[in-house]
Order: sequence, then structure tokens, then C-alpha cells
Amino acid sequence: MGNRLSGKVAFVTGGSSGIGRSTAIRFAQEGAQVVICGRKLDALHEVVAAVEKLGGKIEAVQADVSHEAEITQAIEATAKKYGRLDILVNNAMAYSWGAIETTSTEDWKSNFSTTVDGTFWATRAALKVMKPQGSGSIINMSSICGLFGMAWMAGYSAAKAAIINFTKAVAAEVGPSGIRCNSIIPGVVDTPATSGMLSDQKAKSNTEKLIPLKRVGHPEELANAILFLASDESSYITGASIPVDGGRSAELYTVLE
Repeated sequence: MGNRLSGKVAFVTGGSSGIGRSTAIRFAQEGAQVVICGRKLDALHEVVAAVEKLGGKIEAVQADVSHEAEITQAIEATAKKYGRLDILVNNAMAYSWGAIETTSTEDWKSNFSTTVDGTFWATRAALKVMKPQGSGSIINMSSICGLFGMAWMAGYSAAKAAIINFTKAVAAEVGPSGIRCNSIIPGVVDTPATSGMLSDQKAKSNTEKLIPLKRVGHPEELANAILFLASDESSYITGASIPVDGGRSAELYTVLE
């Protein structure tokens, strides 16, 4: 156990699996009081058990980020219980798949209700706590799809692009209050959301060929980057969008072997 986040209270949305789960564990390892939220209590309780086994401090709250009242109340309750809120990680997301001409309005909006609306609602609630404190760090999860559009995922790509610019706007607005806001831009990461694609060895191999480091990322590697932005080690970084993608966004052309 470390102490990079000792005395800090952190709230992580979408904390039941993948990057959110790894982030919650990493934060707890560094001394934070962690609160995770998600829709499935069983999955949340598994994370709680894993953290407690390591000796960390964690609490699970059932809340759907796509519902304004639920995520707002969860953050307000966290701040009231622990007396402060130092870190917010907006990790929860949703996506739909399909051609633009066959995408329903409902499916289109589903990409935004969790990813964009949820990030806004959570950030708004967190700022009401962080401003009086004069400190805080907000980390928003975007995607490489927010930098480069992806066919058949127009809604998801648009939503993740919105996160990048929302992050910059937040950073500009609340920097004078001592609050930082940054975004992480993952590439392909081995999570439940990508399990279908990566379970096919040929598809996984073709994906890895497009990445300069020649492999997909691990949730723990994203959690380490999030930890850095959450900690005081990044005290002069705000408004940044940091790719954690094995170099995928750095290369114009890919030479296939």
C-alpha cells in the first residue's frame, strides 16, 4: 500500500469492471477512500471485496449515471458522509453499433446520456463540493474514437469527442478555483467491452498490428495514468488530453508485416 492519495476521497463512475475497477483498486492501494458506482450491485460488491482484501477503503453505491438524480445524489451523499470530495473519475460509458442510416434516434442518444450527460451531471455535482474546498481533480475518460472517427460507431465517436472539449472548458472555467480537469484517451484496452473483438485471435492479431507497441492495453496501465492525474504529482497539468494507447494515435501510416 502506498500513500500518494492518502487522506483523499475519490468517486469513480463505472467502477464495477474494466478500467473503472482497476482505477478503484489502484486508488485504494494509494490510500484513498474510494466510492464506486454502477448499475449492478453484484459486480460492485466483487470490487469491494477485492479492495478490502488488500486492506483498502472502499464503498459501493448503486447509481445509473444516465439518470441525473441518481448520479447527483450519489456524489452529494459521498461528500456529506466523508466531508469532502477530492477526485472524480468520469469513467462510465455506453455505446451503440451500426450504420448511420440505420441508427435510431434512441440508439444515437444512448451514446450521449451516459458518456456526455452523465459526465456533465457528475462534474456539476462535484464542483459544488470542490469549489469551497479550493481543490480537486477531475479525470474524464474519452477514447481514441474521439480523435479519429470510427465507422459504425458514429454516436460513440461523437460523444467521446465531446468529452475532450468539455474537459478543456471545465479546466478553463474552474482553474482559478484550484480545480484541475484532464482527460485520458485510451486506445484498445482488454476489458469486458472489447472482449468480443479480442476473443477472436485473428481480429486481435490484426488490431495489434496497428499499434506501435504491438499489443492491446491492460486496464491497470490506464489506472496508472489516471492515478497520476488524480495525485498532486500532476499539480500543474490541467486541460490536457493524454493518449494511453500504445502509440496508436501517434502514427500516420502503419506498416503491416
